[in-house]
Amino acid sequence: MQQATRDVTVKKEGNLPAKIDFISDAGAGLENIDKADLALPFLKLLQTGSDETKKKHANYVEGAEAGMFYNTVTKKLYSGEKGIEIIPCFYKLTYPEWAPFERKEGRPVSPDRGPEILAKTKKNDKGKDVLENGNEIIKTANHFVIINGDKPEKALMAMKSTQLKVSRNWNSLMQDQIETDPKTNKNVPAPMFSRVYKLNSVENSGSFTWHGYKVSLLRKVDNAPIYQMAKEFHNSLKKSNAASNTKEESNY
Repeated sequence: MQQATRDVTVKKEGNLPAKIDFISDAGAGLENIDKADLALPFLKLLQTGSDETKKKHANYVEGAEAGMFYNTVTKKLYSGEKGIEIIPCFYKLTYPEWAPFERKEGRPVSPDRGPEILAKTKKNDKGKDVLENGNEIIKTANHFVIINGDKPEKALMAMKSTQLKVSRNWNSLMQDQIETDPKTNKNVPAPMFSRVYKLNSVENSGSFTWHGYKVSLLRKVDNAPIYQMAKEFHNSLKKSNAASNTKEESNY
């Protein structure tokens, strides 16, 4: 008995590439996304009351503890005790309007009302600047930094209240850095982004316990690609005056 022969037809898909080539399609689909459409991570200093530290909260992050630093976009945690290296690139002082803390709205009503808004506020019994509508103006020192590591990351640190003193001291330290011009042999101010600093958290206590920032000078930037990245970050923020990057989230 002759075995029947069965023809199997292999269907050929038309115009399929022989291989996947991501390089030749680099950037495709991203043409209309600019810096204003990107989320700049906040480098958040976690407190005892931070949602990320509460195991039953929807925003809980495994391993998160008070005193740690937390990248709000990459979700990465950093030890506040061990500390991290940062390169400051830009500074901006803002006066955002916030709803009262009890409402926990998570974002400011307005990212920056400007210093002139303080004339329309009154101090409450806690020393806070309050508008007639009950909202608060919270003076905020914004430090835009590069987190220096195996994979450098851009981030924003927002210092308020008692941490404004830390910000002022850091600004003074940055202004004290100088370089000598070899052509004139004169001292000139060093670029903000030419120095690497160590960022740690420290525990403070009073009527309650909280964690604050500690910034110390480490060294000059000695990596050319990192320096270029920091310089470009600075230039982009200077050009826009950080207009689209200070819409911060609550620290709570």
